[in-house]
Amino acid sequence: MSAQPASRLLDPGFDLTLRPMRYPQFYEMYRDAIRNTWTVEEVDFSLDVNDLKHKLGPAERHLIERLVAFFATGDSIVANNLVLNLYQHINAPEARMYLSRQLYEEALHVQFYLTLLDTYLPDPVARAKAFDAVENIPSIRAKAEFCFKWIDSIQDLSRIETTQQRRRFLLNLICFACCIEGLFFFAAFAYVYYLRSRGLLHGLASGTNWVFRDESCHMAFAFEVIRTARSEEPGLFDDELAREVVQMLEEAVECEMQFAQDVLSGGVAGLSPKDMRQYLQYCADQRLAQLGMPKHFGATNPFAFMDLQDVQEVTNFFERRVSAYQVGVQGEVAFDAAF
Repeated sequence: MSAQPASRLLDPGFDLTLRPMRYPQFYEMYRDAIRNTWTVEEVDFSLDVNDLKHKLGPAERHLIERLVAFFATGDSIVANNLVLNLYQHINAPEARMYLSRQLYEEALHVQFYLTLLDTYLPDPVARAKAFDAVENIPSIRAKAEFCFKWIDSIQDLSRIETTQQRRRFLLNLICFACCIEGLFFFAAFAYVYYLRSRGLLHGLASGTNWVFRDESCHMAFAFEVIRTARSEEPGLFDDELAREVVQMLEEAVECEMQFAQDVLSGGVAGLSPKDMRQYLQYCADQRLAQLGMPKHFGATNPFAFMDLQDVQEVTNFFERRVSAYQVGVQGEVAFDAAF
């Protein structure tokens, strides 16, 4: 009697067997994530309140209000896609362990942004408007609609059996790794670190350091899932899918540029829509490289403050609190690196 062929990562089913472990790399990612535990209560916003009252001009305040409005719903959208679409189709218990941890981290980010909004927007009317940004702020609604398009693209798939269905699943995962976490959030991080480079909003930047590391690990997991699926089924990633990925990233850049035009509409010294477009194209090229694809835009990083942002601060916060991250940062941490 011939042995049954080993199931593949995207084969339908609900494998429960951890031994023998088929994908130890996902289990190690889960263990690393557990070691990288932090809490919102560790973020000190006391200096930020003073900055908001006394150090920010109208243009910077508009930037911050738009930014926190996007944060208010961004991670909830990612968490919904994780639960509704990703968990049921990645068929490896060790990968689902990581996804369970990622869901916790997305909830932690939502809590961080909730606390951020409650601190930054004491006026109940302004706060309610920020939480309803996907309905009343066009530039944020456009980003949400881009996300929902890709959530809905596989919402009706209870099983991914055909090659075309698996490609639809990969496009969903690629969108959330490359465009949502790898582009929309990286643009948001750039605004935060720009303000940090001017000595402003240290609490926001400190919390963002931790969110940044979480998001980088989420991207690394997604890219590993994609790499594994491609190695098991090489025909999935064909020229047509590659063209769709480039088109998706072009659309994401334009979508994020609507937000950039809004955020920077007051004229923020040191930031321009032109530079933001270049940075977004640079990030998009980094994501294509992570997929093993040639760069499309050929853009360089225009933001010197993103080359290496406060390495000593990142290193020290690992050591100064028992409940902070337990894994030290080794070497240099480049905030635009391809994780």
